[in-house]
Amino acid sequence: MTVISEDSVFTSLQQHGPLAVEEEIDLTSPFSRKTRLWVGNLCRQRINCTKYRALRSQVFEFLGIGDFSELGSLLADPRLQVERSHRACALLGNMFGLEGTPREIEARVYEYARTADAVVNSLSGKMLKPYASSIATTNEIEVANDPVTLLLIMFDNRYHKKARFEARRKLVLMNLAGSIDQRERETEIEQKFSNFLHFLNDYVWSKTLKIGEHDIVYLHSHHDPVDFHCTALDILTPEEAQQLPPGEAGKLTLLKRRRFSVGSRDIPIYVSIRKKPPEAKVLKLLRKNEKNPAVAVDDELGLMAVLDSVADIKTFQNHLTRSAAKADSFMVLEDISDTLTGTTPYKATAVGSSPRTEMLKFFARLGGMRVEFIIHTNRSWLNYMYQKDVAHDEYEIKRIFDSGVMELLFPRDIFRLQHDLIRDDMIRRCRMRIEEEARLRA
Repeated sequence: MTVISEDSVFTSLQQHGPLAVEEEIDLTSPFSRKTRLWVGNLCRQRINCTKYRALRSQVFEFLGIGDFSELGSLLADPRLQVERSHRACALLGNMFGLEGTPREIEARVYEYARTADAVVNSLSGKMLKPYASSIATTNEIEVANDPVTLLLIMFDNRYHKKARFEARRKLVLMNLAGSIDQRERETEIEQKFSNFLHFLNDYVWSKTLKIGEHDIVYLHSHHDPVDFHCTALDILTPEEAQQLPPGEAGKLTLLKRRRFSVGSRDIPIYVSIRKKPPEAKVLKLLRKNEKNPAVAVDDELGLMAVLDSVADIKTFQNHLTRSAAKADSFMVLEDISDTLTGTTPYKATAVGSSPRTEMLKFFARLGGMRVEFIIHTNRSWLNYMYQKDVAHDEYEIKRIFDSGVMELLFPRDIFRLQHDLIRDDMIRRCRMRIEEEARLRA
């Protein structure tokens, strides 16, 4: 089920449904022929009627009005708008469990607005950069952070259809950002992230390196000309990488590696540790067609590791268990998926993922935390970065389009975009960038 299906929880953003933003908005003619046709379309599905009534009640309560006829006087009275804005922020503060002075609560609500902008900007600035001008937010909407202001824009005919849709979109994204912030405060994710870093530095990594110190190596890899999977690789020191002749074929990939100690051995490991930013969590909620972060965002803390061999990976797993015990915590591995050998296909549950992906993936529960681990060998990591249909950059493009999120956030009748063509073009650009780097090396 995609986010633009009939069962989507984001009905209010769908431009192909009864709640679509129209070219003009007219709330003064409730018995006109156009309104009657709209009501008939709405009532074709009972759930849409229920959603509309709930949404209408929320709008009235939020704006402090009794019916749509009062919108005109509210739109014409800036002083009253300011009063309703203060009241609305107080209501949102109580809903999301915010504490502090009215000014502090308003500032927190405005942060949700900036997160909503960051969702769009993260797409236009990275994944969809060639189309940034096509999906850029209207200036008046980007600078509007007050929820009452945004809500009133939706009912103001002075604003273009695109601006009114963007105001609605921003409010929906703000609501998701508020839910995520509430979840992070309830689960104390910031403190857990700090605790996880301390655990790694105190019990997991070797003391032969200072905190933050790395050994630098290069993976010199060769790739299949058809699907670009890794066919051979060597691990080179920076000096060896510099001595490669200019015409030497292959791809150079830098790794900054830490170490962990087992007995007398110091085993190298490349590690990337992440805490998802709010805008990434908002996008995940959209992709999962879910408004509850407790259900959809199960990988708030994550670690990706790359080791030289499967034997080193098994050693690292055992080392983690022993390290957790030294930190006075039992460690349990949950939801284990192992496709490193290539004999077992990856169970691709996420939209856009490939069954050819090779990795060891599990969740580790320790010290009051649940951390997602994704572990690779050097070869599987290179495939995860570069192989056709497997590369993570390709996966990011596919999942944002195939889940329906692009259509939901940038509907084609408003933004004049051909999403199928853009999807294929962005994948083509991604492949060109990956493979061009290897050709330049040669």
